Amino acid sequence: MPYITILGAGSTVFARQLMTDILQIEGLDEGCFALVDIDSTRLELACQVAERLIAQSGKRWTIRASTERRDLLAGSDFIVNAIEVAGLANVRHDFDIPMKYGINQCIGDTIGPGGIFKALRTGPAWLDILHDAERLCPQAWVLNYTNPMSILTFAALASTGMRTVGLCHSVQHTSKQLAEYLEVPYNELQWRCAGINHNSWFTELEYQGQDMYPRLRERAQIPEVYERDPVRFEIMRYLGAFVTESSGHFSEYVPYFRKRSDLIERYCREGYLGETGFYANNWPTWREKKDSSIREMLDGTQAIPFTRSPEYCSYIIEAVTMRRPTVIYGNVRNTGLIDNLPDGCVEVACLVDQNGVQPCHFGSLPEQLAALNRSHMSIHSLMCEALLTGDKEAARYALLLDPLSAAVCSPAEISAMFDEMWEVEREYLQPFD
Repeated sequence: MPYITILGAGSTVFARQLMTDILQIEGLDEGCFALVDIDSTRLELACQVAERLIAQSGKRWTIRASTERRDLLAGSDFIVNAIEVAGLANVRHDFDIPMKYGINQCIGDTIGPGGIFKALRTGPAWLDILHDAERLCPQAWVLNYTNPMSILTFAALASTGMRTVGLCHSVQHTSKQLAEYLEVPYNELQWRCAGINHNSWFTELEYQGQDMYPRLRERAQIPEVYERDPVRFEIMRYLGAFVTESSGHFSEYVPYFRKRSDLIERYCREGYLGETGFYANNWPTWREKKDSSIREMLDGTQAIPFTRSPEYCSYIIEAVTMRRPTVIYGNVRNTGLIDNLPDGCVEVACLVDQNGVQPCHFGSLPEQLAALNRSHMSIHSLMCEALLTGDKEAARYALLLDPLSAAVCSPAEISAMFDEMWEVEREYLQPFD
């Protein structure tokens, strides 16, 4: 009977989906959802959703809830981390100040100025959670969904004894997109994929024993196909492999596409395909809409979806508790898993069974792909130093190495931007003062 603690359960749509997924596990008829959120109003919504989902499933699950995690962590078999620290209060700062310096972000929550400051706000709370878990439930598996994924997961693995894996959905979603672009059945497409989160590479793509990259390059010449993923098709064309993160978000990870207005016009599109300020302009509204949607589900004016998603969380829980082995792509420490990447957080295939998450050796990436990954892993290392030692200057160095910022600004400008962001977000950076 698994005891599953969800931190940040007030993120009602995401928590609802994870609980739905877990309730879909065949034969796992009882357990406990321990829901934690510092926002009591949103926590109550999450509890009501959980009650409705359990009733709909017909299973014998129970619910515990608290705004204080220490009340619920003890006894946890799994901890799902989905916290957001002061994001709503700072999403505009994370976009507006860099934009003043010419740094144009689309998402800005895992890399660049926005991602670095999100790590500074989130990291101390995340490490506090893990230290509590070390004391209260040291054998739990920690499943981290909070961004910036690589920085936070590496900090956890480098400084705590908790068994932690970072989970994303970019490999699942991108592999399905590739099957669509290639017009082949998804369940017959075979691939190898590895790298770092949002920068993992499909180094092999095969269908019925045939290399699919020549066909994918042909398909990319069709305007209707190309327009669905301009940046990723450009990267594939010139660097030789398709990457896991969406065109808009990936455009922030490299210095090529967002440094001039003509390049943004040429390669970036609306929404997740690269729209300027997409998160900053829409996130507050999304949050309101999601909470409104949950209330409509609870009052019966909207159906509650009850289908299992491709998120890895439930498949890990199923593999461990029901002894049904599976393979996921997890963010784990690079203990020689990718030969030509350094120590840090990498994304590789992992076998999951009753023994937990077991990363698989990949080998070497093509050098041009490894080089891009290494540039970001240096930033991750500096950010871990900042989080683990409280060294503000390590974070400044990380921002100076950010590819997009460096493509647009001088060192003096980047340093001035760092100071300006620090000053306006200072209230949320107290662990470093």
